[in-house]
Amino acid sequence: MAKVKITQVKSAIDRSQKQKKTLEALGLRKINASVEHELNDNIKGMINKVSHLVEVVEQ
Repeated sequence: MAKVKITQVKSAIDRSQKQKKTLEALGLRKINASVEHELNDNIKGMINKVSHLVEVVEQ
């Protein structure tokens, strides 16, 4: 499995509750916070839901 580095680049203020929960589930709480995850179907789906708020780099 490939690893991805996910960085939050925009605020979750004024976003839907689902998007806020998705960011929290990814482990992101603040702007410029980064986390690394194994890329699987669950993570891909979460990234797609909040793609406008995050930046993804494959490693």
